[in-house]
Amino acid sequence: LFNVLGGELSLVGPRPHAVDARSTAQESFDQIVQGYSARHRLPPGITGWAQIHGLRGGVDSPEALQKRIAFDLYYIENWSLWLDFLILLKTPFCLFDTRHAY
Repeated sequence: LFNVLGGELSLVGPRPHAVDARSTAQESFDQIVQGYSARHRLPPGITGWAQIHGLRGGVDSPEALQKRIAFDLYYIENWSLWLDFLILLKTPFCLFDTRHAY
């Protein structure tokens, strides 16, 4: 929460990924998913649209990465205070589902 107060992180937003992240096959995430860099237009969030839909934890396949990025891009393109509020309301309930958590 100190990072949120400092402006480096948001409560809600796309999940943080390294700028030059690579898959286990050493492919750049930019090469796997078109529009990947659009996620870096907003500060990353503690929670987000992808997380409340079960897309959290490791990214072990190109399909998993593409799905997570699609949810992040949806959030960026459809941002509203209402959407942030909805995500914040659903987040505590999603914490009980630990299937894709580390």
